Parts: sequence; structure tokens; C-alpha cells
Amino acid sequence: MEIFLQGSTWIALLTLIFLEIVLGIDNIVFISIVSNKLEEKDRPKARNIGLLLAMVFRIALLFGISWVLRLQTVIFKIDTNWLNAGITGQSLIIIAGGVFLLYKSVAEIHHKLEGEEEGTKAKASKTISSAIFQIVMLDLVFSFDSILTAIGLVSFDLPPVGFGYFGGMAIIIIAIVVSIIIMLIFAGPVSKFVNEHPTIQILGLSFLLLIGVMLLAEGSHLAHFEFFGNPVHSIPKGYLYFAIFFSLFVEFINLKMKKRKDPVQLRNSTIVDEKLKNKKILDK
Repeated sequence: MEIFLQGSTWIALLTLIFLEIVLGIDNIVFISIVSNKLEEKDRPKARNIGLLLAMVFRIALLFGISWVLRLQTVIFKIDTNWLNAGITGQSLIIIAGGVFLLYKSVAEIHHKLEGEEEGTKAKASKTISSAIFQIVMLDLVFSFDSILTAIGLVSFDLPPVGFGYFGGMAIIIIAIVVSIIIMLIFAGPVSKFVNEHPTIQILGLSFLLLIGVMLLAEGSHLAHFEFFGNPVHSIPKGYLYFAIFFSLFVEFINLKMKKRKDPVQLRNSTIVDEKLKNKKILDK
């Protein structure tokens, strides 16, 4: 526990908590959209179970770090005139997660555009187990990203170079638990806000589309895909998060302007109603 008397330990811990929360935003958006399909009383249960399972998966993967690293070994290779790749377990999981996100987000956008949301909600309101299953599948994919980021940030070398094995594990576990607690506190308000604003829902689904494409690119990069000799590169997460936060900033401005316009529109409609009422009285 002596490492917690060092300033570098707290800097690493706070940085890791921040990164865990940022990486967990994708999870919260997905959980909000999936839980919206459930009955009102079941939504908090689905959100809490989803986030708690995310914490369990991340800690389990952390202790199975050797297994995670073994997933980076090549399972089989593809060598053709136009395609070369070395498929790993990690790349397969990430690619599968990207495909699932693309399918789910496109299907949800289709339902909303075609007006099938109410029928879908009525059908899915009885299947909380289905919602939890979907959340678990995405938790697993996002947990890989989270744990690999944490391992890259925290040094397991012996002090004073690093934090040591037990110190590094303690820092990562504390960061995971604290970040999940913070997300549990804010998941309800975030879900309520997302579900009350249709434009935010579409924006969230668009984010899931972006994240799905990013996962496909990341998985292809980890598998060393090459098309006609051109390697596939991963998409820097900084670009993605900048696009997401900038879009949210613009949408919040639109919501603010709409709120300011609503009282004016209400007053104008009241004036029109009064004029019509007076006109009817004069006509009589």
C-alpha cells in the first residue's frame, strides 16, 4: 500500500478513472437505447445489471490477463492475391462486436423511421433477459478495449520504475469500481434524457454506427488485414470522441434555443386564440 503515498499513483488512478468513464460512455448510450424497449419498472434493473456485469467482466479479464494476451496470437492466416490477414481471437471478438453494433443501430433507426417503435417496444417489453443478453455481449467487447487501455497505462514493473504487479492490479481494480459507481449514478438521468428527446436518440444511434465502424477497423487492424497490399489502419479514438462531443454540443445548443422559443410560441398561440375567441363573440 506504500504506492498510494506517491503522487504518481494518484495521477495514474485519476487518469485511468477518467479514461474508464470515457470508454464507458459508449456502453451507457447502448444500455439506454436497449433499456428503453423495456417496461418502465424494468429499465433501472436492466441498466444496473448491465453496468455491474461490465465491472465483473473487466475485473475477470484483468485477472485473466495472460488469457487476454494469448488471444493476440494468430489462429489462422489468409493469403490470397488481394487479401492477406492473420486472424486472432481478439480481432474476431472485436469484429463481431462491430458487426453487432452496426446491425443493432441500423435496425433501431429503421424502426424509428418506419414508425415501428411502439410495436417493437410492446414486443420487447416482456423480454428483459433478451435486453440483458445484448448488453452482456457488448459489455464483453467494450471490456477488452477498457482492460487493454488500462494495461497500457499502468506499469507493472517493480518500483521505483513501475507500481509492481499487486500495485498495478490494485490501481486498475479501484479505477474500474469507481468508474462503474459513477456510471451507475448517472446512467438513470442520462437514459431519461436520451429517451425523452428523439433527436438525442437518433444521435446516440449514429454514435453507435460510428463505434461499430471503429470496431471493424480496429479488429481488421489487429488481424493485419491487407487489401491489394494496402494495410487497414485503426481509427484514432480521439477523432471519434471529438466528433461525438462536438455533435452533442451542437445538439445541446439546439435544445436550448428550442426551450427559449417555446414560451414565445406559446404566447403567440394564446394571442391568436384570444383573437379568434373575440371574433366569434363579435360575429354572434
